[in-house]
Order: sequence, then structure tokens, then C-alpha cells
Amino acid sequence: MEIVVTLLCVVAVLFGADRLMLGLERRGHLRWRRSGRHDLSAVPETGLDALFADGSRRL
Repeated sequence: MEIVVTLLCVVAVLFGADRLMLGLERRGHLRWRRSGRHDLSAVPETGLDALFADGSRRL
């Protein structure tokens, strides 16, 4: 019986965390699961990305 209560508590906590994250997403604080994913190939490279991507030029 303790296992059932523990599992129900875990489910309740996960459900509450999901609702909290969806609320934060609705207010624009973060991206959770209803927003589409960013296309990372369309994002321009930063200086740090270029530094690590092209290490052969520095030798």
C-alpha cells in the first residue's frame, strides 16, 4: 500500500510541475512543450562557436 501512495505522490508532483512549466511558458518566461523548437541551423554562429569549430586555422 505504501508503494501505491508513493507512486500517486510522484504522479501528483510531476503533474503539478508540468502545469507550472506550462503556466510559465504561457507568460513567455520559458519554452516548455507547446512551443515549436528552434531551428538551430538558422541561428548565426557566435564568436565562441567559430573558435571551437575552426581550430585548424589557429595551429
